[in-house]
This record gives sequence, C-alpha cells and structure tokens, in this order.
Amino acid sequence: MTAVATRLSPADAHSRFAAGRGYLAACTLGLPTLATSAAMRTDAESWARGQACAVEYTAVVERTRESYAGLVGVGSGRVAIGSQTSAMAAVIAASVPDGAEVLCVDGDFSSIVFPFLSQAHRGVSVRSVPLAELAASVTDDTWLVAFSLVQSATGAVADAAAVVAAARAHGARTLCDTTQAVGWMPVDAALFDATICHGYKWLCAPRGAAFLTISAAFAAEVIPTQTGWYAGVDPWASCYGPTMTLAGDARRFDVSPAWPVWVGAEAAVALFAELDLEAVRARVTGLAAAFTDGLGLEHRPGQGIITWPDVDGRDLARLTASGITASGRNGCARVAFHLWNDEQDVADALAALGR
Repeated sequence: MTAVATRLSPADAHSRFAAGRGYLAACTLGLPTLATSAAMRTDAESWARGQACAVEYTAVVERTRESYAGLVGVGSGRVAIGSQTSAMAAVIAASVPDGAEVLCVDGDFSSIVFPFLSQAHRGVSVRSVPLAELAASVTDDTWLVAFSLVQSATGAVADAAAVVAAARAHGARTLCDTTQAVGWMPVDAALFDATICHGYKWLCAPRGAAFLTISAAFAAEVIPTQTGWYAGVDPWASCYGPTMTLAGDARRFDVSPAWPVWVGAEAAVALFAELDLEAVRARVTGLAAAFTDGLGLEHRPGQGIITWPDVDGRDLARLTASGITASGRNGCARVAFHLWNDEQDVADALAALGR
C-alpha cells in the first residue's frame, strides 16, 4: 500500500514566520517565511562574493515552477513564469480576435481589466457586470470571460464552477486571476483555460514572481508577445538571433526571471505546496467569520478578506493607531487573516474598533 503524504497543518506553518501579530494585510502584501528571508540573504551574500551562478538560478526557477504546478493541480508544462499579472493578462489580451467581446466583473482589479480595455483600437469590447451575474451574462458573443476568483475590493469569491460551465456552453474561454486565492484556499487551475497569479500576497513570495497556467488548446490560440531568450526550447541555446525556436509547452510564454526574486519564491511556494489547504481555508475563514461577527457585519461564508464601509478612513486610522496593519480600498476598510494570525489578532482588531 502506498503511503499517503502527511500535509503540513496551519499550526505547523505558523512557526515558519518571524512576525505577524497585528498584521492583517496578506491581501496587500504577504510576509516572508523564515526560509525565504534566509534564502535571499544567502543569495545576496553569494552575489557579493562573486559566487552567484546564472545556470543555478535556472534550476531554482524550474523547481519553483514544479512546486507551483503541484499546488494548483496542473502539470509543469502548463505553467509559464513572469513578473506581473497585468503583463501576463496582456499576452492573452493581444490574442483576442478583432471585434470580439471580453466579459469582466464590475470593480475587478485593474490588472485583469485594463489589458483588455487597451485593445479597443482593434474593436475589442469589454462588458462588465456584477460578480453575482457573471455566469448568467455569458452569451454566444463572448469570446473570453476574465475575472478574479476572489475580488480584491470586497473579498467576494466567484462561483467558478458556474462561470466555467456557462463559458463552455457558449464556446467562450476563461481567464481567472487567482492572486487573491492561491495560498489560503485550494485552487484547481485545470478548471480554467488560463489563470494568472502573482505570488507576493497570499503565497508570501517576493514581488516579481508570477505564474500563468494555460491549457494546450488555448495556448495554441495565444501568440507569445513577450518572447525572449528564456522562452526558447533551450534558454541557454537561445541567447542570440537570428533564429527563434520557442518551447513547445507553456514555457514559450516565459519572461526572463529576476533571479534573486525567484530564490525567495522557491522557498515560499515550496511551503504552500506542503500545506493542507483545506485546513488553511478553514482557519482563515474561521478567523474572518469571528471578526465579522464581532463587528456586527453580515455573515460572509467562505471569505478570507473582510471589508466594510469606511469612507472617512476613521476605522482604518483606529486600527493603525493600535499598531494593526490593515488597508483601505474603494471607500472601505479591509482586513485579511493568514497563517501568522490567531484569535488574539481578531480580539485586538475588534478592541481597536471599540467592539
């Protein structure tokens, strides 16, 4: 009988962070793990001594690609690496047919909207609808549904199954931004034609490490528009022109990696690949629900990000004055709980708000 690998629990992962008390801003910027901080210090010291090796950085990137692929349930051949979600979305946007329709969500994060709006000169139209109406709004005219799995401004979680089913029924493709999801909840990237994810939030990686997953069928319709040496079938044999032989899988969409960033990302993604993400989701949503109840807000099951009206910024100022790190977005105060948080963080935030 094959042994079942034991998954790391949220309690075990809590000790992997140097700090976190009062830090309720994973949705803005994640905290580095001890391993990430150590890896980046070691790399900087190696670089300073003249011992950094470009080829060894390639191995780091490939190990991170493998870890991320396992984390989101796809093969590594479906994963491309890059630096920003907007840049990856722009690659997809450039391949939207002239005059086609892209369906988006009202108030979604600009990185999943602006790249498509920028194609208006080709007649590409962007139609935005409320998140709750997204699945019902797909029509035969829709070429692509582009949306965030978790809304940055509200924390609302999309009904991904309904959206995917509607898209398939109408022959539309799906592009899902999972930046506010991967790291605290299970995500199956294979459900979508493509996903994009920046790792600097819930995955606790340095800013500048991002991922694109894409199916083979959709990849055949998308033109690589950011090609460089790292997109070659053999990057180290692709450093000079004039010929170009791109990788046959998703690596043809790779962007040359910022090496020190990926040193930190490797340690971060490896940790999350070991985690029991169902347990992480239960922990995160449990803390969020306790905060919601304490503040007297409507119940929001399944959310890891909680927002409430704070037009004048008074509540955010109260949290900040009490040493709590939160954020303000779109006229609301916003908090998020992650692996370094516990019930004391909930109690401290509520006390700061006079509850």
